[in-house]
Amino acid sequence: MTDAWHITWFTVACAAGATVLVLPVGLFVAWVLARGRFPGRTALETFVSLPLVMPPVATGLLLLMFLSRRGPAGSLLERLGIEVVFTWKAVVLAMALMGLPMFVRTVRAGFEHIDRRYEQVAATLGASPLRTFVTVSLPLAWPSVVAGAVLAFARAVGEFGATIIIAGSIPGSTRTLAVAIYSFTETGQDTEAMKLLGISAVIAYGALWLSNRLAGRRIA
Repeated sequence: MTDAWHITWFTVACAAGATVLVLPVGLFVAWVLARGRFPGRTALETFVSLPLVMPPVATGLLLLMFLSRRGPAGSLLERLGIEVVFTWKAVVLAMALMGLPMFVRTVRAGFEHIDRRYEQVAATLGASPLRTFVTVSLPLAWPSVVAGAVLAFARAVGEFGATIIIAGSIPGSTRTLAVAIYSFTETGQDTEAMKLLGISAVIAYGALWLSNRLAGRRIA
């Protein structure tokens, strides 16, 4: 059971890191899509949503090509002495990329439900766009922001395809719950796989329950 708990905590830690990574980027993109009217808005929305419809292994392959030693980012990182591929950093990046679309969609809906009169009043009183966002828009949309973060976290915990391509299945280093379930099943360790399946189900149920509660609060 020790291995199961180690894999679980590693997965949860990486998923939490991925969620933190998603927050600033996702908030900005969600706000731009909710409030912006500019050429290329549909293209941006489509680009952000791509991980939802592309095969996760394809997304992982793109990440691998981009971050490998011969890739545009990987070669630069290598000069700086930073290794990403087949490390925990790759796990976090894969999780963040796969969780971003769910976060953006949820938060964008929250911003769009805000009565814009509150923002207009704040602007009339002299508040800057940034101050209006921080003091008016974000507090009003916080249930959606938290719900989006929970969904992104849940998606990160269950991530498999992109992770196994860019990070592999290295015991104690990059093996997450989803990857471990696959590895154990492939090698006939069904008991271990079922233990991790149960843990994954509990985490997924808890995350979805919390997200639905928050979504209901937003609607109310």
